[in-house]
Amino acid sequence: MKKWMYLIFPGAMLGLFLVFFLSHTKEAEAREKTRQEVLAKKIADDVAKKKEDENRARLDAEKRAADRAAEDAKKESERIAKQAAIDREIREATDKAIADAATSQKTIDNLEAELDRLHKQKDQLSRDGFDIAKQVELAKVAKRTAEIEIQRTVELIARKAQESYLVRMPPPPPPPTKS
Repeated sequence: MKKWMYLIFPGAMLGLFLVFFLSHTKEAEAREKTRQEVLAKKIADDVAKKKEDENRARLDAEKRAADRAAEDAKKESERIAKQAAIDREIREATDKAIADAATSQKTIDNLEAELDRLHKQKDQLSRDGFDIAKQVELAKVAKRTAEIEIQRTVELIARKAQESYLVRMPPPPPPPTKS
């Protein structure tokens, strides 16, 4: 009987195992089927939620892009208006500066003409003064020449007079004799 024990116990255990295994297999298949259904539903929900989130994100992005575009357009229009105001101020300042420059240029031209006239007048007066000084010097030279000529003539006359016998003193009288 010992030999049969090696077959009976493992056979009984195999039978018991098969009973539990087959009942558990049906249960496991039912659980797996529910798990697959739940998983498929979860995946479908996730896909639907993802699609809804993407739509919401896309709409939000479009709204933000539209808001950003409107804000950028507003900033650009403000910048253009500000630049136009600055350009207008610069143009007005430039026009005023050009008008001032034209007025100043007319004044400069008048003053330069006056300066040229005064320079010419000064040169003429200097020339006249120089001519008068020249005439004075020439008169002084002529006067000195005349004085020297007079002196020479006087000396010549004096020399001739000294040499003349009329001017000579007669010889002194002889000393009186005592007698």
